[in-house]
Parts: sequence; C-alpha cells; structure tokens
Amino acid sequence: MRIPTDAEIRDLHEKYAPSPEAFELVYRHCEIVSVVAEQLLGRGLVDVDADLVRAGSLLHDIGVYSLYDSSGKLDHANYLRHGILGHAILSGEGLPEEICRFCSHHTGVGLSRLDVRTQGLPIPVDDYLAESPEEELVMFADNFHSKTEPPVFVSRTSCEKRLRRFGEDKVAVFDRMADRFGEPRLDPLVRTYGHPLT
Repeated sequence: MRIPTDAEIRDLHEKYAPSPEAFELVYRHCEIVSVVAEQLLGRGLVDVDADLVRAGSLLHDIGVYSLYDSSGKLDHANYLRHGILGHAILSGEGLPEEICRFCSHHTGVGLSRLDVRTQGLPIPVDDYLAESPEEELVMFADNFHSKTEPPVFVSRTSCEKRLRRFGEDKVAVFDRMADRFGEPRLDPLVRTYGHPLT
C-alpha cells in the first residue's frame, strides 16, 4: 500500500478547503492529532505502522470541508457526517481503504450500529469502530484536541466527562485505550500551539 506523503496530504487539504480559515482550522487540528499520536507512538507500548498513523491523523477530518456553506458557515447539525464525507473524498482520490477508514472510523471511541440506531444519528446504519491499532490510536489521539472556536486541548478528565454523556461503556473504552497507549503530555503542545487546556 502506498501511503501519501505529507506534501500530498497538504495538497489534498488545500484542494478541498473552501477558505483559508477553514484550512487553518482543520489542517492545524489534523497536524496536532498527528503530533499527539506520534508522542504516544514514541512510548513503544503498541506495535503500529507509524507512517500509516501519520497519514491517518493528517487526513481524518478532511470531510469537514464538505460541511461549509458558500458563506463560510459550518453545518453543525450535520457535523457527524464529516467522517463518511471524508471517506468518500479519499476514496474518490483513489486512496486505499485502509486510509479512507480513518475518516469514517475515528469519532469519539467508535460508533456501533446500535449507537447509530438508538441515537438517530444522521449517518448510514453501520459499525464505525476501530479495527486496527492504527485506527484506534488516531481515534484516541483525536479526543485530546477540539476544533471549537477557539480550538482547545482536552484533558483526560474532560474527555471522560464528555464521553460519559453517551454512557459509562464509552468511558470504559476510552480508559482501555489510555491503558494501551498511555496519556499524552499536553502542556508542551499548549505552549507550542497557544490553545488552552480544558
């Protein structure tokens, strides 16, 4: 499988970003998720393909661009669709399924068919769960940064509090991921990127 280079990934972001502001928000978030994942990889707790993790981190939110309207406003009501939209973008670009899946399989700690049905989520009924350690690591790392306005880093405690709204089982999955990958050191990233920690 050929993994796109960082330059090719940036070109894809520039191609699909509807504005410089959208590019800055989404690409910077993806870059931060990549740095978080790389930090966790450096601990060597799990054997994963580092290049695949980097590409997955840098591409996982590319579908967000599809949710901007012509005035530059983001469609928050359909935000959850960004994963399947990103999957479609990457598939249309000819990227392998292993990379496309980072888009559709990174939300929270994963979405099951049951989650989609019972919550009435605006996506096709299917399982959107991590199936590889690479997908799981990107999913886990994504929880520690949010593209809110302004963007913020998210502490483990805040991650658990957010997930608790969807059930204790989601918190348990997150805690298992933390046991597997470790916890990122966010303070240096707060200083580097200037985003506060919640």
